[in-house]
Amino acid sequence: MHAVAATAALALAAFCSIPSGAALPHSRTAGPGPAAPPRFVPGPCPETPAPVTALSTARCGFLEVPENRARPGSPTIRLATAVVPATSAKPAEDPVVFMAGGPGGDTFDDIPFLVDSGLNRDRPLIVMAQRGNLHDRPNLACPELDRFAARYVGLGHDAPQAERRLLDSVKKCRNRLAADGIDLSAYNTTENAADFADLRTALGIPRWNVYGYSYGSDLALTYLRRHPQGIRAVAIDSVTPPQIATLPWTWSSAREGIENLLGACAAEPRCGSRYPDLRRTLTEQVRRLEARPLTLTARPARGGDPVKVVLDGGALLNLLVANAVKAPDVPAAIEELGHGHPERFARARAADSVQAVGETAHGLTESVACGEWAPGSGPSDVLKAGRRAFPGWPDTVLAQAPQLPFQHQVCRVWDVPDRTSAQRVATVSAVPTLIVSGTFDTKTGASWARAAARTLSRSTSVRIPGIGHWVVPQSPCAQRVLASFLARPTAPDTACVAGLTPKPFTIVPK
Repeated sequence: MHAVAATAALALAAFCSIPSGAALPHSRTAGPGPAAPPRFVPGPCPETPAPVTALSTARCGFLEVPENRARPGSPTIRLATAVVPATSAKPAEDPVVFMAGGPGGDTFDDIPFLVDSGLNRDRPLIVMAQRGNLHDRPNLACPELDRFAARYVGLGHDAPQAERRLLDSVKKCRNRLAADGIDLSAYNTTENAADFADLRTALGIPRWNVYGYSYGSDLALTYLRRHPQGIRAVAIDSVTPPQIATLPWTWSSAREGIENLLGACAAEPRCGSRYPDLRRTLTEQVRRLEARPLTLTARPARGGDPVKVVLDGGALLNLLVANAVKAPDVPAAIEELGHGHPERFARARAADSVQAVGETAHGLTESVACGEWAPGSGPSDVLKAGRRAFPGWPDTVLAQAPQLPFQHQVCRVWDVPDRTSAQRVATVSAVPTLIVSGTFDTKTGASWARAAARTLSRSTSVRIPGIGHWVVPQSPCAQRVLASFLARPTAPDTACVAGLTPKPFTIVPK
């Protein structure tokens, strides 16, 4: 047996034989010489903020890799990993490895959605927290930013006070992480992709399938480009092609998703007649709120004490992009707002006051955003893209990239190297690829699937009407298509897509 293969097989055997409750140390380690080779160390499954039933039967542990592969003597970091067994009595030998969105969100809280979508029905499901995430060592959480986000609901979206508080929180987090010896430049998509390549080898897996959504699609395509060995098939959901992931790009996706939703309402007789000319109403409300913001007290949509919220034009736009109001309710919410009833949007904004402190790895988020998305453009480019997307809207709304306010200013504070030459590259591959998009996606517009498909010669694209961001958990049809693709990557059954229509819109009596 080849030495590398023998080592991998021994690692997988050890992984399967050590009890899941075995203890593991959690400290970062560094040596004076070359970094230690990657290895998998079995250990207990993480204690998640909310119970994850699937972890009770999973095998867990840490992948140990260098923090910075280009730096001799780099510290070793640990990435939490779980293998969820297949429910089938005779599962396929090639597992599915999941690449989460974000970047920076807790990967393990996605497991219930993956299991409910059938990802582990016919083959094992492997989940690894991307470097710096919750349950990793180190964890690049920024409680400072979580606390800012909770207070942000009571500030104007682009208010100078909001900018000052945001940048102060960013500076405090960056300084704290740097003081802990963390190399923030090493938390990027190139290193993330190498981590997954090392995981496959460390677990002794000859071939596997990849499923990633949102940022995870960016990561999956980077992984396919840089480490194609051992990849049987790739499925990407809510696609972010690496070559187009820039701050100005966010505006075209926002425009497409909102336009598709409003157009679907107009095409549905009951919705179109009850809520005529929604585009004009939305534009009027964005202008009105930006000129005269509303200050309200609202109870968060999911419960909790009432809080002060400011609803201005920028906040309204970002609530739509964040899918904070469910798609079927959006026409009713816009109509109600136009008649002086902002309660739906106010409750949605108030929901952000309830923040889970310390669960999001903002350190990874900002290192990726500032190294890969922000370089090569400036505030004027974001504004121009906003004007193209929504002509006639106030510049104060259009000057901030959706969901990434003041990002160029943030990146001056975060200060990581420009990585665009390594990252903004199209993936050219003949590996079978499934591309899944939702027509109501305001974060990664459905039309961008074409940009990814151009250089993927064996790709199949499906567009699911009426679904927003992260399609598979929301669409039984998309789940069937994905299962068919994993069974037959070159000939998936997409028949269920024909004839699909959005869910009926909420009709509120006059």
